[in-house]
Amino acid sequence: MIEKLIVLEDVDPVIFYGVNNANIQLIKALYPKLRIVARGNVIKVLGDEEEMCAFEENIIALEKHCAQYNSLKEEAIIDIIKGNTPQVEKNGNVIVFSVTGKPIIPRSDNQLKLVEDFNKNDMIFAIGPAGSGKTYTAIALAVRALKNKEIKKIILSRPAVEAGEKLGFLPGDMKDKIDPYLQPLYDALQDMIPAAKLKEYMELNIIQIAPLAFMRGRTLNDAVVILDEAQNTTTQQIKMFLTRMGMNTKMIVTGDMTQIDLPSSQTSGLVQAMKILKGVKGISFIELNKKDIVRHKLVTRIVEAYEKFEEKAKLDKEEKRKAEQQKS
Repeated sequence: MIEKLIVLEDVDPVIFYGVNNANIQLIKALYPKLRIVARGNVIKVLGDEEEMCAFEENIIALEKHCAQYNSLKEEAIIDIIKGNTPQVEKNGNVIVFSVTGKPIIPRSDNQLKLVEDFNKNDMIFAIGPAGSGKTYTAIALAVRALKNKEIKKIILSRPAVEAGEKLGFLPGDMKDKIDPYLQPLYDALQDMIPAAKLKEYMELNIIQIAPLAFMRGRTLNDAVVILDEAQNTTTQQIKMFLTRMGMNTKMIVTGDMTQIDLPSSQTSGLVQAMKILKGVKGISFIELNKKDIVRHKLVTRIVEAYEKFEEKAKLDKEEKRKAEQQKS
């Protein structure tokens, strides 16, 4: 009789053990000759060495399955322990699975192109309107790379530019002031990584969320780095960000040209970067449009209405300018 400790490193024990510990009770029933005690993220097992080796192999396989699908169901436990392949829904386009176990897949041709280009290039610019899934898809790709151990960390950043609101008037310290700007990034992560695991990743700096100003002076290695809302960067900021790229790092820059909140006197760094970097090998540009919007159907109509309004305003301004020229 020997004793062994197995540490669950890649999953949330709450999900692994199941509701009311149903999963661990099933595992115990399938290994009646072993004495199994689960506490926290440690499983202590006592029994025959040969039986224990088979048990450890299966626990590792179950942990891998749970980490990939963010769920562990009774059927999967039985299949894995019996040496069968679990009957999980197969979809070649799945990026990752949400915390509820649902597959997160590209929902438009341009989102699929973003996924494909991520596999081919180290730097990607994804430009499109609100709701086109550019940020969500980018974060899903980063989470997949982290789960597959292709990288050691995810770094998410945004410029802290106020859309009609003043940062200084928000309560709290610097982190409290910045967090509202980064909330969309937190929301996406919470969809894809169980709460306890996400907290652990953030405490260990495996996942870092920081305003753009905090990037200065760093070299970012072994990471997926995402710059969101890049239309609100200045020309100096985006150059500084892009040159942080280190070894084994991929960068995804997302932005919406219709939502530039910079003062009118400043040029958007994203607009300039797209002109300068077009045609550079290893950099991919994906332009999403209103057909890619996956939010409520009203969002598409709102985007179209604003496009018409802005186009009309542009024509009116041009006609007014011509009329003034004719008068003079």
